[in-house]
Amino acid sequence: MNEPALTQPEEANLTLADRVFGQIQNAIVKGELRAGSKISESELAARYGVSRGPLREALNRLESRQLLVRTPHVGMRVASLSVEELLEIYRVRESLEGLAARLAAENATPEEIAGLKSLLAFHQEQSELQAGTGYYQEEGDFDLHYRLILASHNKVLSQMLLGELYHRVRLYRYQFSGTAGRPHKAFAEHSQIIAAIENRDGEMAELLMRRHIGAARKNIEAHHQSAPGHQQVQLP
Repeated sequence: MNEPALTQPEEANLTLADRVFGQIQNAIVKGELRAGSKISESELAARYGVSRGPLREALNRLESRQLLVRTPHVGMRVASLSVEELLEIYRVRESLEGLAARLAAENATPEEIAGLKSLLAFHQEQSELQAGTGYYQEEGDFDLHYRLILASHNKVLSQMLLGELYHRVRLYRYQFSGTAGRPHKAFAEHSQIIAAIENRDGEMAELLMRRHIGAARKNIEAHHQSAPGHQQVQLP
C-alpha cells in the first residue's frame, strides 16, 4: 500500500532541529513523555543524539504549539489539561467538526475523497490498529480529521480547528484511543463518515462525525470517573 501524498518536507530536506522536533512531538502525543512531566534538556539531548542548539530550537517550536509549557525559575514541562478543559474542547469539536464533515460532503473534490479513502486503507494496515491497542495518526496528511477539515473548503473552520487547538487535542486523541475496543470502533466510525462524504450526504456525515467525537468525549469522561479526585487527566 502506498503512503498518502505528503505536504510535509521530505525526510532528506529536514534539518536536525526538524527531525528532533518531530521525534519529541511524537513522544509527547504517544505518552512516552507524559503530560505534566518535567523536561530535561540533557536527557533529551542524550536520548536523541543532538546538541543543545537544535534541541532548544525544537523545544521552542513545541512550546509555540502549547505542547510544552515554560515556567520561570522552574523549567519546562509537557502541557496538560484539566478534565473540564478537555471536555469543553471536545464539545466544541463535536459541533465544529460535525459542520466540517457536512461541508466536506458538499465541497470535497473527487481527488480529496479518493485521498481520504486511501488514507483509511493506509491506517487499516497499522499494526497497533490491527492489534486493537491504539490508533495513531501522524499530523497533517496522515491525519484523517486534518484532511477532512481541509476538504470542507471553509477557511474559518480550518483556522479554528487546525491551529494551536489541533496540536493540543492530538495528544489526548491518541492517549485515549487505546481503550479496549476503541481503536476498531474509531476506525469503523471513520469509515462510515467517509462513506457519507463520498455519497454527498452532508446531513449523515455531520451526524456521524458528531457521534464519533461524542463517543471519544464519553470515553474521556469514563476514564475520569474511574479515577475520581484527580485534577488533571491521567493519561493511560
